[in-house]
Amino acid sequence: MANCVHDHEELLCKVRQELPKDELLSDLADLFKLFGDTTRMKILFALMESELCVCAIAELLGMTQSAISHQLKTLKNANLVANRREGKTIYYFLADDHVHDIVALGFAHLLEERNEH
Repeated sequence: MANCVHDHEELLCKVRQELPKDELLSDLADLFKLFGDTTRMKILFALMESELCVCAIAELLGMTQSAISHQLKTLKNANLVANRREGKTIYYFLADDHVHDIVALGFAHLLEERNEH
């Protein structure tokens, strides 16, 4: 460890008070892991445009309904998507504006980063 030539005690005390508990940070890390799958990102982007049923998402992404259902279950368990039933059809949509914001901000950051290079 490098020798410090100045005192960090007051700053470190302040930062320690603001740091969330490890359990909450672990949950946050798990949430962000869900965004690490291209199929799930495609589903979230599609749902940013419109609520959709499983068969529409499957057709859009060129995947089986089973594969889409599996990913939707994962997203629903994480409270990233929700659904509603209309007759026999279940429609999926983003659970709240936070999900939209997370995806949109991540995408904006990526585009900005690419435009700088």
